[in-house]
Amino acid sequence: MAKWICTVCGYVYDPEKGDPVSGVAPGTSFEDLPDDWICPECGVGKDMFERQEG
Repeated sequence: MAKWICTVCGYVYDPEKGDPVSGVAPGTSFEDLPDDWICPECGVGKDMFERQEG
């Protein structure tokens, strides 16, 4: 699964780790995150994330 990076603060969402702070289980793809999920570092929405290649 691809990682996604916040274009505002640089936070990397890693689907293999999930987002335990927000209650997102490991193995949750970025596409399956709730629409109201926000960056745990800076609070922006999913639309501010870009797929990290490589």
